[in-house]
Amino acid sequence: MERLRFPSGRALHTAPMIRRKDEYRNMELETRRRLFDHLFTFARISGVKHKSFVIKNKEYPDRVLLSGRLSRELSVFFKENLDYFQSFDAVNVYYDNGQAEVTALVYGIFNATFFNVDIRKVTPSDYRLFQVADLFCTLELCNAKAEAKELSKAEDMFFMGRGRLIKTYLKPLKKMRFEKEWIS
Repeated sequence: MERLRFPSGRALHTAPMIRRKDEYRNMELETRRRLFDHLFTFARISGVKHKSFVIKNKEYPDRVLLSGRLSRELSVFFKENLDYFQSFDAVNVYYDNGQAEVTALVYGIFNATFFNVDIRKVTPSDYRLFQVADLFCTLELCNAKAEAKELSKAEDMFFMGRGRLIKTYLKPLKKMRFEKEWIS
């Protein structure tokens, strides 16, 4: 990463990377793409699987309704895959305590669903897999926007068009999703 002039010990945040925001505002497009590709390659070879929930905020103008929807989505997911998760001695959750509503939801759902839960407050720069989770969320959001043909100008430019986004990132992303067939 240092070859790309991105200091080691810093977390990669993919949404600002795409939009050229925050620490990426002075970084060339090609360098940002290479950083993104490094993280994406790591995600692919790590073998990690993910489950993302894409919910449109504008459909839930009330935070309580949004929190309820997220809570239901997580609960259903855990119930459908309970045998898999209970096959482990413990469930470890790594979270940065970002949004208050999500923090409360994470603590509530995990502790209500599993007996042996260890929820750890983390700093994203300390955990590459935490950064992979950020990547997955960003790509799943881009997937929803691509399906609706609503990619922003910055996203379209970063990925060099919708077709390349789908071929290079979204098709491989589908193989990294946590699916019931994968766990049997």
